[in-house]
Amino acid sequence: MSAAHPDVLPRFDGGEPDGLDRPADPDDRIAEPGHEDRFIGGLAESIGGSLGEHAVRRPRRIFTPVRIVLVLALLTFGAHWVQKYPCQDASWSDWSQYKYFCYTDVVALYYAEGLDKGERPYFDHKVEYPVLTGALMGVVGLPVHNYAVAHPGEINEIIWFYNGTAFILFGFGLASIAVALALRRRRPWDAAMIAVAPAVFVTATVNWDLFAIGLTALFMFAWARRHPWVAGLLLGLAAAAKFYPLFLAGPLIVLALRTKRWLHALITIGVGAVTWAAVNAPVFFNAREGWNEFWRLSDERGIDWGTFWYIGNHFPVGVEKYGIEPFNTLGGNIDLLNKVYQGLFVLCCVGIGALAVYAKRKPRIAQLNFLVIALFLLTSKVWSQQFVMWLIPLAVLARPKWGAFLAWQAAELIYFFSFYGELLTVSGKHIFQEWVFVFAASCRWTTLAVLVALVIRDILRPENDLVRRTYDDDPDGGVFDNAPDWVHLDKLRFWRYLFPRRVPAPAVEGDQPVATAS
Repeated sequence: MSAAHPDVLPRFDGGEPDGLDRPADPDDRIAEPGHEDRFIGGLAESIGGSLGEHAVRRPRRIFTPVRIVLVLALLTFGAHWVQKYPCQDASWSDWSQYKYFCYTDVVALYYAEGLDKGERPYFDHKVEYPVLTGALMGVVGLPVHNYAVAHPGEINEIIWFYNGTAFILFGFGLASIAVALALRRRRPWDAAMIAVAPAVFVTATVNWDLFAIGLTALFMFAWARRHPWVAGLLLGLAAAAKFYPLFLAGPLIVLALRTKRWLHALITIGVGAVTWAAVNAPVFFNAREGWNEFWRLSDERGIDWGTFWYIGNHFPVGVEKYGIEPFNTLGGNIDLLNKVYQGLFVLCCVGIGALAVYAKRKPRIAQLNFLVIALFLLTSKVWSQQFVMWLIPLAVLARPKWGAFLAWQAAELIYFFSFYGELLTVSGKHIFQEWVFVFAASCRWTTLAVLVALVIRDILRPENDLVRRTYDDDPDGGVFDNAPDWVHLDKLRFWRYLFPRRVPAPAVEGDQPVATAS
């Protein structure tokens, strides 16, 4: 690397200087949310306005953006722990876990999955989760139980189990935020959207999802740094913890098709498949019935709370009358429901692929990742309250604008509180009419659909993409970053036949231009 002039700003990827003749002020490299985001800019006006573009910026020694974001994340996780504290000892009486909004599967399933009896997940007791999540339950739960048996009366094992699990999950949550910071070195404030997301505050340890979310984030980081073997390993581990990361192979295939950069994509997908198989094999061959439980429940589960299908199945149509067709029919026919929602998701994936090929400029991989998972939830028959966390890092990397993001998060909060009101109502403690919960679920569905539409608009109009205003192309794209197009619809001959371009007729000598009314 050649020596850089002291007044030339160095590149962020560690390469050569960018050649711009401007001071090497560290703050000059960072995108200011108040300048580019109207929502943040409006808030800033209430306290005097954003820092001017030509203002003197003192070097930050302690309160750097990265440190501030990490502190905000720690505060969010700490506040979440306090919010769940009333439920940690499992002394749930008179539906207190719903009244205080502190229910968590981590506590409930310690007993339901036989960990309090020392039963091994899958081998001694069937588990409803993928293998790596069940392994995490056992790795934390069995030592806690064994210690409690060996030292009776010394500890409350359920409190130890919850806190041990929460500590690990918080670590993976911090990993996902650290990845966002690493991928957006010029845009560190984007990661603050993850750190302070209201849905993270209320759902962080409702289940073990942060485990898979952290692994998925690390996969995206390895891919961005062009380490396909490591990326494949992490993708396989993430899919072995939760099924949804498997869908992220789709954007790799589509972008490889568009750029002809197949090698890294095929290595990543191949290593991911081998890793997933290696993790699942011991349970598959030695505890087949336990391994099948996740797949059986996924197949037999009916319409779940708050989904698109639930909204239709419980839509108010009169006094104490709910449900419209075809949702009522689907609610009573699970086999048909499975075929319909899976077919609809497949159509959505085909649409994403067509969008990726049709767009004049290659979409960023984070945009496609977000669209795949968002459309999966919008069409799925199951949409648990904590699934929102799958989307938060993907949404921030895809579209780091605060306005629509906070509107979506507000809808998630409305749904979260109404969900517990619904649970109290069906438990015999009447809180509100069914239409209230349907309205909250509709708000959640609609705001996410709007966010999907905005990401699609950014793909079709890349000049609106804030990330591409900061970076040349795709900072998360790995080998796809700055890769030339090999195929898109303008290059497909059949497309030209269907929609031929109009070529203006050649001018005839002696013709005069005809004036037209403006």
